Formats: sequence, structure tokens, C-alpha cells
Amino acid sequence: MSILLIVVLVVAVVLAIIGGLVEALQFLLWVGIVLAAIAVIAWLIRMISGRGTTP
Repeated sequence: MSILLIVVLVVAVVLAIIGGLVEALQFLLWVGIVLAAIAVIAWLIRMISGRGTTP
């Protein structure tokens, strides 16, 4: 009976860690999308204003 309890405890801990990582990765994915959108908007503004054409 105690071996079954240990196995269930280990599985619960592993699932909790995996669930936390998935949530963290999903959050980081959204942060990356927002940063990419900001970078594209900044690039477009520089190209439209003409300041980004010469190095």
C-alpha cells in the first residue's frame, strides 16, 4: 500500500511540474509575440520616416 502511495505522489509531482512549465512557456510565448509586434511596429515607423534607410 505504501508503494502505491509513493508512486501516486511521484506522478502527482511530475504532473504538477509539467503543468507549471507549460503555463510558464505559454506566458513566455505571449511575451515573445508582443515583443515581436513592438519590434515590427518600430521598424515600420523607422522605414516610413526615412531614418532607417542608411546605416
